[in-house]
Amino acid sequence: EVQLVESGGGLVQAGGSLRLSCAASGFRYVFDDYAIKWFRQAPGAEREGVACIRLSDGRPYYSDSVKGRFTISNDNAKNTVYLEIDNLNSEDTAVYYCAAKASYCSDVIANYPYWGQGTQVTVSS
Repeated sequence: EVQLVESGGGLVQAGGSLRLSCAASGFRYVFDDYAIKWFRQAPGAEREGVACIRLSDGRPYYSDSVKGRFTISNDNAKNTVYLEIDNLNSEDTAVYYCAAKASYCSDVIANYPYWGQGTQVTVSS
């Protein structure tokens, strides 16, 4: 059974930084045969993809709204993907989810069959 477990969320002051982790287990294939994407969902808003990484070569992809402040990285030896968020602002307040799919990153949310339970990030001003 595939499991994705997010951690690292919390209450942070505006301007601060945070690193989220997504620990994966139970994949049918080896970890680097997958892509993992971070999504976030603010209250009353749709879930949006913010960053994705192709684990075979570590190639990152970012949405325009977070480019320059978010950094996605992976540690294949630990089956873990990280999302570092710098210069946090109130618009970053959301539940952050990681999701996985085979092979390549995709912009289509329905293409991600595996999801974590989410971790809350709250930015205070």
